[in-house]
Parts: sequence; structure tokens; C-alpha cells
Amino acid sequence: MKKIIAYLILALVALSGPFSFAYYRYVTNTQSPYSDIGIRLNSSVPGFVQDWGCGKLKENFAEQLPPLGCAVEGDPTTWR
Repeated sequence: MKKIIAYLILALVALSGPFSFAYYRYVTNTQSPYSDIGIRLNSSVPGFVQDWGCGKLKENFAEQLPPLGCAVEGDPTTWR
């Protein structure tokens, strides 16, 4: 039983690594905040991670319109 749990944890870590790296690469990029994959990843992470990601994107792209998920609700032209 312990081996099965260990394998499940290893599989979970192995599968989450690429997604975590892709999300980190998206929020720290300096080219564009409008990547479809990045926006989807941003909308699927927990709220506190999304807040951090939107903050990082705002640091690089404050003069542009925010991507989906990083705008104030009701005002798509303002960063949250």
C-alpha cells in the first residue's frame, strides 16, 4: 500500500511540474500577456496564485489592457 501511495505522489509531482513551469514562464514573460495557454493556466490556478501571477504580469504590462482573469470585475480595462 505504501508503494502505491508513493507512486501516486511521484506521478502527481511529475505531472504538475510542466504545468507549473509553463505558468511561471507565462507570468514572468516580457513579450505579451495574451497567450491563450497562459490565460487558461491563470484561470485554473487557486486565487492566491492567480493574484501573484496577475501582479507579475502587471509589473511588465501595466500600460496594456489586462488579460482575462486579471481585470477588475465589471471593468475590463483596469488591472486588479
